[in-house]
Amino acid sequence: MDFSSPIFWVSLLQIIWIDLLLSGDNAVVIALACRSLPEKQRKWGILLGAAAAVGLRIIFALAVSYLLGVPLLKVVGALLLFWIAIKLVLDEGGDGHHVESADSLWKAVRTIAIADAVMSLDNVVAIAAAARGHAELFIFGLLLTIPLIIFGSQLILKLISRFPALIWFGAALLGWIAGEMLVSDKVVLETMQTMMPQMVETIADPEDPVGLKPAALPHYLAAVIGAVFVVAFGWIAKSRRSEAAVSGSH
Repeated sequence: MDFSSPIFWVSLLQIIWIDLLLSGDNAVVIALACRSLPEKQRKWGILLGAAAAVGLRIIFALAVSYLLGVPLLKVVGALLLFWIAIKLVLDEGGDGHHVESADSLWKAVRTIAIADAVMSLDNVVAIAAAARGHAELFIFGLLLTIPLIIFGSQLILKLISRFPALIWFGAALLGWIAGEMLVSDKVVLETMQTMMPQMVETIADPEDPVGLKPAALPHYLAAVIGAVFVVAFGWIAKSRRSEAAVSGSH
């Protein structure tokens, strides 16, 4: 480790910045999943959720090059993330606020673990790229996520309690990430390259088994569509559920 090297300090600052940006996603998921838990269980939900997030990143770090090249992995991950985002919106204001059984804690942790498993892959890739082969920087990046996720989740939980509409913004964020993930899958990129080559860019990185990434337009278009889809679908489903409840009461 060369502390006098400018590259080392640039990499360190990049990792801190990446952690600040990417840990927010995990913090949002944990806060949304734990918001309906009783006060005593919320702290455990946050701690276990943060532990799951970091544990998954360590596992993915050991096999990141292999996982990146698995066909349709990101498509499946994106679909799971859409499902989680919509479910979180539909549960807003529901009976979940009154569930007091211990089982609800594990349901929250399960939701967090699934979402983290989907999002941690990209997070690990970003940290690994910024570390530039320095194992100590990579480990530091993973460890730094623990306090960021824990304190970030607590802050977001307080904001959600005060401003319930933020649940919709959190769900839209998950939809945005799912849209980005969908168009960055190996199979999707190869299909786009065959049908619309101008929509794909080549990555000159021998460590990247895919070697492709979506151009700016399809990247952001997919992200926007993903966010709009989650909000629109959640709003329609929630409205129909309310109408059915009103009809049933009559």
